[in-house]
Amino acid sequence: MPTIKEIAEMANVSTATVSKVLNGKDKYISEKTRQKILEIVEREGYIPNGIAKSLKIKKTKTIGLIMPDVMNPFFAELARGAEDAAEKRGYIVIICNSENRISKEEKYLNILQEKMVDGIIMTASESIASHSIEKCNIPIVLVDRDLEMDKPIGHITVNNEEGTFMATKYLIEKGCKNIGFISSKIVNKLSNERLEGYKRALEEHGFAVDEDKIYLENYNVESGYNGARYLLDKGDIDGICCGNDMIAIGAIRSLKERGIRVPEDVKVIGFDNISISKYIEPPLTTIAQPIYEIGQESVKMLLSIIEKKDVNLTKVLDLKLVERGSC
Repeated sequence: MPTIKEIAEMANVSTATVSKVLNGKDKYISEKTRQKILEIVEREGYIPNGIAKSLKIKKTKTIGLIMPDVMNPFFAELARGAEDAAEKRGYIVIICNSENRISKEEKYLNILQEKMVDGIIMTASESIASHSIEKCNIPIVLVDRDLEMDKPIGHITVNNEEGTFMATKYLIEKGCKNIGFISSKIVNKLSNERLEGYKRALEEHGFAVDEDKIYLENYNVESGYNGARYLLDKGDIDGICCGNDMIAIGAIRSLKERGIRVPEDVKVIGFDNISISKYIEPPLTTIAQPIYEIGQESVKMLLSIIEKKDVNLTKVLDLKLVERGSC
């Protein structure tokens, strides 16, 4: 592979001219010379030394994205939004899957800093590596995490409590009187708010909160499946509010296996509006998050912090109810 000096010799120009063309700073260089250099670069297969360039400009044009579960369609769509927004601004995204493990999350925080990424986005997780986040010396944006630091740190979130309040209220309006709740048992901002929304909706509509109608495990299909069986074994149930769509999908499967019709016998509502939710049977009624937009806004906020622009460090995005066939 040739060096910049060798490219310059082939084009009969200075190394400075080649460097300007490769870095897009060729405003005062003739089109003929620019094309000549680019043709040689392509023909010879020249690859710029990204590490050397990064050391010089103190930026790698990369950001890290730490997610708890890349198999979850919610995080896949969020990552797509982040990648699209980053690409438009000349950045690339390094995706790390923590598998909801604090040890892996902490490891990735350290690795990304060693790789000199310009900033990190951390999405909602059922683990909380707050100590490692506090030690992190580069810009960070948190998605649905509650953590304050001395340095500027961004927060992208939705009103989770209002979301499950809307969902539970909708079940009540549909005639449900025995409403169960299935969600995550991990104590964090997202889980606490979603549980509180469910409880508040019941109380404001004259229903007592029955702890036997609450099943907390994880944000996955298996939890929904197990949770529905638990609720049915505990007594009559005619509605289930789920902490996310994956839980709702598992709950519907569990209900069907018992010969219980959805929505005729039990109504089910999810939270997220992942892409598959409209294709299951019956199609899932859910509280929709702007998932793709969350990814985009996370990148926009992070880059504003990196570039030291004046930016509001907290952004709350809107939710909406999507009515389908499960309620």
